[in-house]
Amino acid sequence: MTTKSTLKEIEESKEETILKKSGMVALIGRANVGKSTLLNALVGTKLAIASPKPQTTRHVIQGVLNTQDGQAVFIDTPGYFQEKHSPLTPKLNQKIFETIHGMDLILYVTDPTRQIGSEERFMLSVLRKTKSPKILIINKIDLSEKELPFLEDYRALSEEFDQIIEISALKSKNIKSLIPLIFEYLKQGEPLYPPDSITNINQKFFISELIREKLFNTLGDEVPYTTNVEVENIKDKKDILVIEAVVLTTAERYRRMIIGRGGRKIKEMGSTARKELEVIMNRKVYLDLRVEIDKNWERRFE
Repeated sequence: MTTKSTLKEIEESKEETILKKSGMVALIGRANVGKSTLLNALVGTKLAIASPKPQTTRHVIQGVLNTQDGQAVFIDTPGYFQEKHSPLTPKLNQKIFETIHGMDLILYVTDPTRQIGSEERFMLSVLRKTKSPKILIINKIDLSEKELPFLEDYRALSEEFDQIIEISALKSKNIKSLIPLIFEYLKQGEPLYPPDSITNINQKFFISELIREKLFNTLGDEVPYTTNVEVENIKDKKDILVIEAVVLTTAERYRRMIIGRGGRKIKEMGSTARKELEVIMNRKVYLDLRVEIDKNWERRFE
């Protein structure tokens, strides 16, 4: 006779023998197609900053998704950009090419509001040389047909990919359908991160990126690409988290632009960054933000 406890032990034994999947998944695409927004939607929390400005993403950020099927580690890459605004551009493009190779799966993210151009064609030519399975992701389908004039052009690319799916990263539309599709292409294996991990980035890096996002959003079209944010110190006091950070730029005219008349701009971006940090960290935050000139930070960038 089989008891309830014995049945439970049998079921638990079966679960232990089922090998789960794991793998590295790269998010690739030209600038401003929504890769960072998609990363955040897949992981379920904000890891990467998002902005309408090209090359907002400068570092290779990893986001970890743990499900009953296993673990997927998503690699967010800078958007491919052909115009050379600064010495930073070729370095960011190189990060893309280094990431593509050796991936278990590539998610190629596209934006049907924009025509297929030279950047898109170059990226497609690079992908043709890879042996990794590839999923074509057509983003921004929450928009109306009139706002997606090039949708059929991107759908026509489906023959070059293993799968195609249309989503809205911003509205999380079809994300639940995308996740099992991703795991179809991952192989059985041990998790690459502990099960409670969600990213490879540390607290200082996350805070500096969030401040940089607010800088981009506050300055709009005036934003100089020659800016970076560094968190110098974090003091964890009893009732408040004190963060000391500096915005680096390459010229006095940019410094004046970032500070604004009467310090209005720097106060605005500091306030919005502080408020979001307080929500994320669930505690009171004091943000000490200043602007300095460093003509060589771009050349030191890795």
